[in-house]
Amino acid sequence: MSKDRPRDARPAAQAPGKPSGEARPGAVPAGSSASPFARLEALRSSLPAGPAGPVQSASSAADARPRGPARAVVRMERKGRGGKEVTVVDKLGLGPAGLEAWCRDLKQALGCGGSVDGELIVLQGDLRARAPAVLTARGVAKVTIG
Repeated sequence: MSKDRPRDARPAAQAPGKPSGEARPGAVPAGSSASPFARLEALRSSLPAGPAGPVQSASSAADARPRGPARAVVRMERKGRGGKEVTVVDKLGLGPAGLEAWCRDLKQALGCGGSVDGELIVLQGDLRARAPAVLTARGVAKVTIG
């Protein structure tokens, strides 16, 4: 800093908050009332009509629920597992790939571990209170708690 000018003095060309006198590119002149939104509104009438989507009735909304197996049996077991509690989901009637997918989804929904053992889905912990609600939401028609 030079000692000739005071500390807060700035040249007039660099004064903050003052326009430099040049117009910005694409700026609307101050006296003009046209805005970019008014131009867009004028273009709206030239747009083609959108596709008319089907309106779902109450009966079709009920049919939109995912379809799952007809039944499931949920029970808690402790035998042969060193005293640990597991919840077994049985009688789903799905193939190996379907059981793997259902096991993965149930583990995520219930926040537990688990695996597929033959035709059973074995989930860690006693989940008899929470598992039926998740199975019903996934489309199982009848859930039996054993």
